[in-house]
Amino acid sequence: MNVSVDPGAATAPTPGWTLTEASQKISSRRISPIDLVEDYLARIAQVDARLNSYITVLAERARTQARLAEQEIAGGRWKGPLHGIPFGVKDNYHVAAVRTTAGSRLMLDYMADRTSTAIEKLEAQGAILLGKMNTWEYGTGTGEIYDDLPFPLARNAWNLAHFTGGSSTGVGTGVAAGTAMFGLGSDTGGSIRLPAAATGVAGMKATYGLVSRAGCLPNCWSLDVTGPLTWTVEDNAIVLQAIAGHDARDAQSANVPIGDYRRGIGASIKGMTIGVVRHFGSTAPALDADVAKNLDKAERVLREAGATLVELTLPATLEGYRHVTSIINWGESLSIHETDFMERRHLMGRALRDKMTSGFALRAVDFLAATRMRRQLAKATDAAIRTCDAVLMPCTFTTAPPFGDQEKLVAFTMHAATSILNISGHPALSIATGFDAAGLPTSAQVVGRYFDEATVYRVAKVIEEALGERSRRPLL
Repeated sequence: MNVSVDPGAATAPTPGWTLTEASQKISSRRISPIDLVEDYLARIAQVDARLNSYITVLAERARTQARLAEQEIAGGRWKGPLHGIPFGVKDNYHVAAVRTTAGSRLMLDYMADRTSTAIEKLEAQGAILLGKMNTWEYGTGTGEIYDDLPFPLARNAWNLAHFTGGSSTGVGTGVAAGTAMFGLGSDTGGSIRLPAAATGVAGMKATYGLVSRAGCLPNCWSLDVTGPLTWTVEDNAIVLQAIAGHDARDAQSANVPIGDYRRGIGASIKGMTIGVVRHFGSTAPALDADVAKNLDKAERVLREAGATLVELTLPATLEGYRHVTSIINWGESLSIHETDFMERRHLMGRALRDKMTSGFALRAVDFLAATRMRRQLAKATDAAIRTCDAVLMPCTFTTAPPFGDQEKLVAFTMHAATSILNISGHPALSIATGFDAAGLPTSAQVVGRYFDEATVYRVAKVIEEALGERSRRPLL
């Protein structure tokens, strides 16, 4: 790594350092933010023509921020663990005077006049924005690929011929490949956790309302959540700590105390009760053999760490949760994009146009029924989750499929166990559990009680450390 280090100090090739490791080296003056940013920009130049993780790279802006960080740290004004750390954001986050495309022809020339709250918070703590990362159009899609968007699809760093998940596509693969040390995505039905699962990183959908969405383009107001994707569980907790908190700019922002999300990381889970969800209804697909095998390993880790595992039954089938999510999403998304659909739908990609059409055909009585059912499901799901300290369940039922298989692409997306937690609003962290026979990452979700992200991280860290998979990186 092209950084300033003490003589004889160990170095690692990009992307060998975690955020936590890089932060320690920066704070102790063993590396410079300037060199770290240059290394990431070089990595982007080296691999991103194949990876397509970025839509817009902000190289000079990042260099300016890195020089400022270097001056501050040299002057003894270290701001904390994100100071000098380079990151990227899904291109539905606004940055003042920088274009926000949302992966759409409708917004190719749109320039924001304000920066999103989450990015403001990160930059206030010295984090350095590298650029805007790839996404499906307005975060929309079923997984089916139409090749009709203005930017090439992001590719999976583990195998370029395979899916990245969606819709925070560039962030997931960029964190895995080392074109960003961490990233911010958004999640309406799984759009942080699906790319995290596909690319083997940690992706947090926090409790609804914990992280401000102000300055992030809406997809579906009542389901949207913003959050971090990182290489490790501890890295994820660090980023969430920085961006969580009440914001008057977001009408749904929760005015609750912010916890210390790292406080339990590394602590024992002996005596905890962990619920395990294995059954999702008769129409749910079976887990792929390697996904199931590695999920079993995670369960064994928790038992050996002293937790009591109990079977947990959800109040509805996976299909039931997804049906409610879809109806609410269709209706709310059309209300956001109706003018563009009526006046400029010829510029929309097919996936977004199809969703707008579904919203246009939606009856008010069906939307109202779905919102009532959502409240009932959320209450019943919370009643189940509250019986445990945390819950373990699958994230996706398969590993990332090849781009050429439309049926598997849709199944990976639409049959994932992610929308359950958008309906209920609980925190859910997708973590890597290993690899399948083809070398693609497998995953699971750790779920917690409302606003108890600290316990989610605590349990997830135990699994991550015992499975020992964080030393393996994509080779590209």
